[in-house]
Amino acid sequence: MTERQIRGVLLIRGTEPVVGGPCNRTGRPVKGSVLVAPALHPRLYGALMSARAVVCSSGGRTGHMQSICRAKGIPVLRVDPTDLDKIVGEVTLDLERGSVLVGVAGDAGTAPTGSTAPPADRLGSACAVIADLGDIRGLNSSGPHAGRVESFFLREEFLCFAAALSPIDALRGGTAVNAYGRALAEQLQECVEALLPGQRLILRMLDLRSDDAAHITAKATVPREPNPDMGLHGTRWLLRSATYPQALHVMLETLRERLGAEADRVHLSAPFLTDAEEFAKLRPHLGLPTETPLSAFIETPAAVHATSAICAAGADELFVGTKDLVQFYLAADRSNHLVAESYRTRHPAVLDGLRRVIDDAREAGIPARVFALGADLDYYLERLPTPTGYMMCVSELRHVLASR
Repeated sequence: MTERQIRGVLLIRGTEPVVGGPCNRTGRPVKGSVLVAPALHPRLYGALMSARAVVCSSGGRTGHMQSICRAKGIPVLRVDPTDLDKIVGEVTLDLERGSVLVGVAGDAGTAPTGSTAPPADRLGSACAVIADLGDIRGLNSSGPHAGRVESFFLREEFLCFAAALSPIDALRGGTAVNAYGRALAEQLQECVEALLPGQRLILRMLDLRSDDAAHITAKATVPREPNPDMGLHGTRWLLRSATYPQALHVMLETLRERLGAEADRVHLSAPFLTDAEEFAKLRPHLGLPTETPLSAFIETPAAVHATSAICAAGADELFVGTKDLVQFYLAADRSNHLVAESYRTRHPAVLDGLRRVIDDAREAGIPARVFALGADLDYYLERLPTPTGYMMCVSELRHVLASR
């Protein structure tokens, strides 16, 4: 095959400057391959987790599946759609140049030496955003700095992807609801058993957008929404679900039976909140006793302005979802590369919102943790009041912790 170089845009750097391997266009897991697909979606989860790198032709830096890649340290390069069909056979990704060399499979080089990380003690109470159990085990076995990680943050839908569960199908009713709760408990048990003393697991409860749900459902009809990011998902969906509370109770009861008091290391977080009224309704709807920790995920401008009221409504903790917050503040879809220049994580309006949440949480005496991309951490550290701690994808957090 004749060598051909194709230029692209680097969405996620990964951990190595050069990555090579055979192209995988099947959508099925192929160990050590370079996954090539027009777009990333949940049906590609298995193929993604076995890949060394990804080449796609759409999507932004902070899309939902891209977040898995960032956590796992899997590089993602976006190329022009007209070039995607040319990427076949053996390829090499030169991540420093943002290009694909078709016809050659290169060996991984050494990690880039030009990047620096801020001292780990500036992170506060560090929270690692993870994709699966392997991320907990990997970080906790990486050396003494792992003890600086106070918590691991995991989305419920990522547990579903890992276990090939279809939540929309399971939560339609019947015995499948209980089976869903037990399956989640089984995975969470392994996660808890991998924690170090003093660590906990924050489970962001199910927040499955309709476009993602359509990729993994087998039986249920998923309504087509014109704008899934602003559609029926997150807390507004949880409040409408008659069966999710049952699944949640089965999960919590199963954890208690298997782990005893160690089950208390699993805390729950309410996703995609609009205001304090939504948060206040959620605990009774789910049937959660007052002693069960329930945090709030702040990722809409409305929730930013309702931070004080959400704290007063009983939130035990706040997590600030910067990626969604940016797209709603700036009306720039985080998954749409056509508006990538408008999606600015350092925009003054975004920083103003982050300051507001940190200040309001501090006044209420509630811990607040802010998500930061590795590239933004220094910028936030210099310009924001000090929150309780920062959240980072685990691969980027390991780099920061190792800088001590």
